[in-house]
Amino acid sequence: MPRITLNRSHFFYNLDRIAQKTGSKEKIALVLKDNAYGHGLREMATLAQEYGITKAVVRLDTEAKEIEKYFEYILVLADIPQIASKKISYTINDINSIKKFAKDTKVELKVDTGMGRNGVHLFELDEAIALIKKQGLQLEAVFTHHSCADELNGNYELQKSSFEELKRRLPSTLRFHSCNSAALFREESFSDDMARVGIAAYGCLEMPKELASVDVKPVLSLYASKNSTRILHKHDRVGYGATFCSEKSCCVSNYDFGYGDGFLRSCSNHYETPEGIEIAGRISMDNSSFLCEEEELLIFKDASRVASFAKTISYEVLTSLKPHLKREIV
Repeated sequence: MPRITLNRSHFFYNLDRIAQKTGSKEKIALVLKDNAYGHGLREMATLAQEYGITKAVVRLDTEAKEIEKYFEYILVLADIPQIASKKISYTINDINSIKKFAKDTKVELKVDTGMGRNGVHLFELDEAIALIKKQGLQLEAVFTHHSCADELNGNYELQKSSFEELKRRLPSTLRFHSCNSAALFREESFSDDMARVGIAAYGCLEMPKELASVDVKPVLSLYASKNSTRILHKHDRVGYGATFCSEKSCCVSNYDFGYGDGFLRSCSNHYETPEGIEIAGRISMDNSSFLCEEEELLIFKDASRVASFAKTISYEVLTSLKPHLKREIV
């Protein structure tokens, strides 16, 4: 079976770098949504607790309940609970959803400062706060999300300015947060109450050099086991569509990792492992073939590199990895 290893020392190294930016580990809210970006929800929650992280961010209430014992505070980004929780806070993404929350629910108001996606508009802010009070909800924080924290197009500065103005309008007793990984590393000084950090903690944050110097290490590596080996002769073909044609006699082996496990099919025909071992043909649902005969093959140790072959981003590479894959902390 294919297996995933999670490097504890790399994860802690990344958290050290992040804590240097936030000023303390207490201000780090680790984003664990979507199975901790493919790393494994429970596995990364366990490591986070070991390091001393007390805050987490997830997508769903079911995720929050699964890791509730590991953290003092959890923010749910996209779910509405049936009953209030003492530890878990829930995001208000739309002014019309306020009436759907049960009385005494801890909530955090998301404000759209320019992302154009979730959150109440700035002109709705006062009305939203009045509705929250009328509904009997506990407003604990106000936050926003940046659309262009890793780009040089002026949008980041506009959103940041809008959020700073918003903070001046609201009571200082509220908690304020706006930084994702890219925004945190872009900032010279950090002034929010916490940072929601995902991809940087997992070691795959990439930023333009003009914006930030990022020193993080990939946490996740993936290995596949050999199913079979055969000798190819010149002009022999491999896989669906027969897209690989051997130019000379060579050895090819089939490994138990395919697109059904999360190996993006767009890597077919041109992917190379970190050791320079070439893929042979198309990736199948449960298999992929490589020009080698190793019993176990390191498919990748840096999702950013896979992303360059697949012409996508490391987020997609990581979150495509299926929950059934074995994950072990090393």
